[in-house]
Amino acid sequence: MSVSDSIELKDYIRSIPDFPKPGILFRDITPLLASADALRAAVVQLADRVRGRDIDIVAAAEARGFIFAAPLAVEIGAGFVPVRKPGKLPFDTHAFHYELEYGTDSLEIHIDGVEPGQNVLLVDDLLATGGTVEACCRLIERAGAKVVGCAFVIELVGLGGRKRIAPHESISMIEYD
Repeated sequence: MSVSDSIELKDYIRSIPDFPKPGILFRDITPLLASADALRAAVVQLADRVRGRDIDIVAAAEARGFIFAAPLAVEIGAGFVPVRKPGKLPFDTHAFHYELEYGTDSLEIHIDGVEPGQNVLLVDDLLATGGTVEACCRLIERAGAKVVGCAFVIELVGLGGRKRIAPHESISMIEYD
């Protein structure tokens, strides 16, 4: 058993009540990020769950998804593509506009970020309602690539994100009700 396998990632997640507003229990990943061993374990454990799959690109929406997606891409030998808010990418982009509970939002990738037929793994730190990840899936598919799965460090099971992004496979390292 490697050091990465022996680390219990949940031990590095801090729960903050009433943040960012009353009634919300925020799951804080900064203790995990502050520990070199825990951060490495998170990346290796995610990689172990997807090794052997045909993944060309790991993509993630800004910003916390980048923290895990880029080293995961290196670990599994894939490229990394950032999914950004409008106006943040310097080249021509594909855009996807989507509805939120409280309005609308947009995401973009460079037009050459993914190629038709490529297999893409989407990564984020947390799956909650699934709105952002669903938009990422649609953006990747609109570009002609295939979403082969979605991987998360944390999943808030009770918020139904897994159902929202179905039929895409969802992989979570830590689950909270």
